[in-house]
Amino acid sequence: MGKKVAIVGAGVSGLAAIRCCLEEGMEPICFERSHDVGGLWKFSTLVSSIKKCSGFLATGQWEVVTEKDGKQDSLLFDAVMICSGHHVYPNMPTDSFPGLEHFEGKCLHSRDYKSPGTFQGKRILVIGLGNSAADIAVELSRLAAQVIISTRSGSWVMSRVWNDGYPWDMVYVTRFASFLRNVLPSFISDWLYVKKMNTWFKHENYGLMPLNGPLRKEPVFNDELPARILCGTVTIKPSVMKFTETSAVFEDGTVFEDIDCVIFATGYGYAYPFLDDSIIKSRNNEVTLYKGIFPPQLEKPTMAVIGLVQSLGAAIPTADLQARWAAKVFANKCTLPTINEMMDDIDEKMGKKLKWFGQSHTLQTDYITYMDELSSFIGAKPNLPWLFLTDPQLALEVFFGPCSPYQFRLMGPGKWDGARNAILTQWKRTVKPTRTRAVGETQRPYHLYDLLKMLFFPVILLAVLLTFY
Repeated sequence: MGKKVAIVGAGVSGLAAIRCCLEEGMEPICFERSHDVGGLWKFSTLVSSIKKCSGFLATGQWEVVTEKDGKQDSLLFDAVMICSGHHVYPNMPTDSFPGLEHFEGKCLHSRDYKSPGTFQGKRILVIGLGNSAADIAVELSRLAAQVIISTRSGSWVMSRVWNDGYPWDMVYVTRFASFLRNVLPSFISDWLYVKKMNTWFKHENYGLMPLNGPLRKEPVFNDELPARILCGTVTIKPSVMKFTETSAVFEDGTVFEDIDCVIFATGYGYAYPFLDDSIIKSRNNEVTLYKGIFPPQLEKPTMAVIGLVQSLGAAIPTADLQARWAAKVFANKCTLPTINEMMDDIDEKMGKKLKWFGQSHTLQTDYITYMDELSSFIGAKPNLPWLFLTDPQLALEVFFGPCSPYQFRLMGPGKWDGARNAILTQWKRTVKPTRTRAVGETQRPYHLYDLLKMLFFPVILLAVLLTFY
């Protein structure tokens, strides 16, 4: 085997890192993250610390101190991939709620919620309006006496089932849609975005409308929440102004009395207790990593962070592309820019993120733009002009259809001969499990038609105004 690579984290990102290292002829060894979050594997070896070796300037090697069964061991590695993700350390903002220290009910983080049975007949306050908050509130609403969701800024709520019954990401995460978002004037792009988010139901009518509607914060995916609000089993309230011993006072002056339990669905923080703070720096809630992967200040590019991004796209192919690129950098098949160039790129990208996603969502990124960027570094980005010349049928599906992971296996290193057929048959394969009673041909969405339909009303209105004036 070639270089030895330490893989810290045994989840999806860790598995992707292992496979990519093996493809490059390296020797990956997987460890679990540190003690304070506990091991996922019963007999896992935990990482206590990762430090630069004394000759790091020349070798780029790392000393990894591990622990198993109470015994420590020190190992030498040529490179390290940190794959612990960003859903590790529960965020409990107890200091943000005056009077919470006097609250007599139970408080827990959504990570500690396991099942609804113990909440039968209880009065529950869920703080937060992300995916965890919505899922927990909907599930509890079937058993609890009352469930209230307190949200600071609101959220867009989307159904997992979109046009013609297809999964939302097959319809929404397309190159065509990404192209429109990037080329249209911001006021048109924002209008289309809000229009699309309100297609299912009017968010203002349900108290869910985000304070900054056009901001591309991550939506909530929940098919039942609107119905639960409609029938009164879930209620939406603004932020909690303060707690008393038994109640919560909201910013609108209303009070939720006799609360049995408060569930904080307030997300997670990310930290690397096994690393020196100077290696992976954070500033103003911003992670300073080149392309969300490489610490730019390292003298040798022998450390990569896999999975520390969030987008409206699948996590597994994102981690896969990150690991493919990182493994090639470790194998000296790809090179990184200078420190100054990497820092300039980080600053430029962060400015765009703040504009699109806001200060509290600095891990957010545009899925297709990011995937194209990573795949271009390893020569796996689909060449659309070439495809339109040589294979128009495939090109149309790549541009207008779902941006599925097969697209990054069409060409370049890691090319898969079955990628073309997988792309051309993906619509039929998606609905095959549901077509247990075939009553006609499968129908697929047509994005250009949907766009024209959305623009039809403003065009007619403009024509009417021009006619009279």
